[in-house]
Amino acid sequence: METSHVVIMLILLGCMATYIPVFMCLFFTSVLGFILFTDLPLLLLTQSLFKSMDNFALVVVLFFILCGNIMTAGSIVEKLIRVANSIVSWLPGGLGMAGVLACGLFGAISGSTVATVVALGGFMIPALMDNGYPQKYTLGLMTTSPNLGVIIPPSIGMILYSMISNVSLEGLFLTGFLPGVLIMLGVCVYTYFVFLKKPDIVRKPIPSPRELLLVLKDGFWSLMLPAIIFGGIFSGAFTANEAAVVACVYAFIVELFIHRTVKLKDVKKITVNSAVTSATLLIIVAGATCFGRLLTLENIPGKITETVLAAIDSPIMFLLAMNLLLLVVGMFMDIISATMILGPVFLPMLDAFNVNWMHFGLILTVNLAIGYCTPPMGVSLYITGAISNKNLIYVSKAVIPFIAIQIAVLFFITYFPNAVLWLPQLMGFME
Repeated sequence: METSHVVIMLILLGCMATYIPVFMCLFFTSVLGFILFTDLPLLLLTQSLFKSMDNFALVVVLFFILCGNIMTAGSIVEKLIRVANSIVSWLPGGLGMAGVLACGLFGAISGSTVATVVALGGFMIPALMDNGYPQKYTLGLMTTSPNLGVIIPPSIGMILYSMISNVSLEGLFLTGFLPGVLIMLGVCVYTYFVFLKKPDIVRKPIPSPRELLLVLKDGFWSLMLPAIIFGGIFSGAFTANEAAVVACVYAFIVELFIHRTVKLKDVKKITVNSAVTSATLLIIVAGATCFGRLLTLENIPGKITETVLAAIDSPIMFLLAMNLLLLVVGMFMDIISATMILGPVFLPMLDAFNVNWMHFGLILTVNLAIGYCTPPMGVSLYITGAISNKNLIYVSKAVIPFIAIQIAVLFFITYFPNAVLWLPQLMGFME
């Protein structure tokens, strides 16, 4: 490795070891790298910055963020929880199962783990503990289950990966359904056996068909939101970008005129909050793009590819090494920055090991989703810790069994690619 490469990485890691925000670390490293190791004008970096934000693919992210905020402000989240609760609450550990199902339903609309933690954690953590569920189980469940927000489509991570790799976004979305269902199933099975012989845990009676029908009727408009998103995208009625806009309009109409839980005066506040969140995301994307331009000019991805190919000759070992590296990276870096930085580094290696680019996008997304609940930088750990007034160590121990389930699913989808690729292939989203 050349001296310039070492210096660039040391500057970046040194910045990240301090309290400097990630986007500033990326900008600062990019500027210094351009000044020290290239003869190109800084104007090129400025052009890269603005070009990265002037990308139509990012529109879908911005509108799904708005959609998630509309649901959080209104009653859609609450109604989704009621539906999930009515389906499984009569089973051993049923309320815990309802929690993970609700995370899956909310994630199928918001595309964000943080939004899912904030929206559902405030509801489900007190409810579970009031019904006798152990605090450690409750925090572990509601810290890890929101990972479904970026695994089950629409997913912000998948959208950004599609942007840098040019793989079909619709096809990438389809790969996320199986791991999402497997994680929900794994957590439900684990919960069932944990509470099978604990009669002290409150268990609701089996709902009658009439009661179930009433709950479904009450939650009809909420359940129609994911149906409209996926039905529209995969039927060809509209693109993913258009689906995000349709979802926002639908959510506003439902909350304003049907549920009537959002007032017209709240619309400005919701929109402004979404704009602030979107701006934060755009700044990170811009910083990562500038850093990626520096890496390309220094040919660092090519050098890493040569090193990896010289050291590893087995696809099995390559996938193992890739997973271990991404799990570690997820402990320190958010999914947006990691996708934008590591995606271009890994992509040149994939063809050499016969790894499908769409398959890798799913692996990358699941790995970095797990990073939301692994210390020391897992955002979900801090959110649930703040909700429950528990420290990082306590919450980190609570998530262990649930993280184990997600890692097991990760390795399944890693080594059985056909299990996740058959659906996009069937729907015609793969070449």
